Amino acid sequence: MSEHIVSKTIYFLIFGALMVLTVLTYWVALYDFGALNVVIALAVAVTKALLVVLFFMHVRYSTRLTKIVVISGFFWLALLIVLTLSDYFTRPGTSGVGGVPASRSTR
Repeated sequence: MSEHIVSKTIYFLIFGALMVLTVLTYWVALYDFGALNVVIALAVAVTKALLVVLFFMHVRYSTRLTKIVVISGFFWLALLIVLTLSDYFTRPGTSGVGGVPASRSTR
């Protein structure tokens, strides 16, 4: 099986993009965007993870089987997170916000 040769330019561009996204993560942490804080932080984190997986782990140039394995791994992770959160938010005695008991929540 022949390997795909990636130029150093691509690696430096991806590295630069990761550095810009890291600075963006820091900048977003300094300011209050209200409910969008988590959304923006997760969007930046997912973008950085996607760049690392696609280019540094060479998934972009891999076979279909490798891509299916990577996608199924992320699907499995999402499924576990959804099941855990559905259990967490349906437990009695919690208000659904951070697991604070309903009797102790501030009104």
